[in-house]
Amino acid sequence: MTQTATTHGLGRRTMLQTALVLAAPPIISARGETPVRIGMVDPLTGILSALAASEVEGARYAVGRLNKKNGILGRQIELLVEDSANDVGTGVQKTHKLIERDKVDVIFGDVNSGIAYAMSQVTNEAKVFHIVPGGHTDPITGTDCKWNVFRICNTTSMDAAATTGELVRRFGKKFFFITPDYAYGHTLQDAFIKRLKALGGEYEAEQLPINTADFSATLIKAKAYKPNVLLNNMGGLAQINCMKQFTQFGMEREMHLGGALFELETIRAVPREAQAGTWAMEWWWEQPDVPEVGAFVADFRKATGKTPSARHWFGMVAVESVRLAAEKAGSLDGPKLSLAMEDMALPPEVALQPGRIFYRAGDHELMANIFVGDAHPPAGNNPDAVFTVTSVVPGEKAAGPVADTGCKMVHPA
Repeated sequence: MTQTATTHGLGRRTMLQTALVLAAPPIISARGETPVRIGMVDPLTGILSALAASEVEGARYAVGRLNKKNGILGRQIELLVEDSANDVGTGVQKTHKLIERDKVDVIFGDVNSGIAYAMSQVTNEAKVFHIVPGGHTDPITGTDCKWNVFRICNTTSMDAAATTGELVRRFGKKFFFITPDYAYGHTLQDAFIKRLKALGGEYEAEQLPINTADFSATLIKAKAYKPNVLLNNMGGLAQINCMKQFTQFGMEREMHLGGALFELETIRAVPREAQAGTWAMEWWWEQPDVPEVGAFVADFRKATGKTPSARHWFGMVAVESVRLAAEKAGSLDGPKLSLAMEDMALPPEVALQPGRIFYRAGDHELMANIFVGDAHPPAGNNPDAVFTVTSVVPGEKAAGPVADTGCKMVHPA
């Protein structure tokens, strides 16, 4: 279902960060109890490595913070990280290793939706509690939902629902899609097309391998089509390359940019002229009306030297969700954690956004807000002030009813 990506890095700094993540020593409980073991599988090498590194960093931040307190159920937490290398077979192999050899209590992963889905087959059979922090394809909490699998990031349908109307209202109904040819891209483009057709729009589309580096032929087709909006649905390094070539062609003067996600890690990596367009952020660090956000951002910057992105938030929320569910269940048993997590609301210091943020029982999708807005070059002296929120869409509104997802949740007897 997912094409294997070739191994690309984002430079020496990213590779050094990855090495530090993999080399971090295990945590040993001061009182000698067996640590709570969380296994995390993410593509630490490959075109999605920057996004994966942030998820892992967010999880490590949360582990460090909790281990200074009471850990989980009075036990220290050990985070065991494995590299899926953006390959389904490797991701499955690493999941088996974590469960069967390392005896982890919980599994996180993967950024790549196809890998996350394949991992869920393994975790479900083993009855291991599984959180997908950042793999978006709809079936994970839709037609292929499982009792043991919960997701933090939005579905592709949620992101499309939040942004399509805004793009049509502001710029027009003629779209050109550049979409990665794997699970995430397929479901995202289908969701956009459904919404666009309902609004009377038209489109052309090009699906490309996830590791595409040269977009010139596709951009020429887009230029000839003369759309109102070019939707760049690629991810990671591929999205960066596409954005750079888009501006090299001078196409920003002819059409508006937009899409589902243009993440902080990616905005930082493109030229100023490509820091543009209308997108969705699945969490945003600048929320002046939510006091808990300012405290979190300050503490995260102190701990890591970085402004947290949505991917950092995903990793942090994954660890905190295990803690909250374990405290509620009084156990790390997979079925008990699952029941405890259903309809569980995140406290304000974890949710870090307005409203009630909770895991919906019917499909195990986190009902979080979607921050729609415009990307732009840094405002003022803050290099991370590259996005302005224009509307906040409640997750439940974007998700629609559980019946529409196709999920038929069945718990073990």
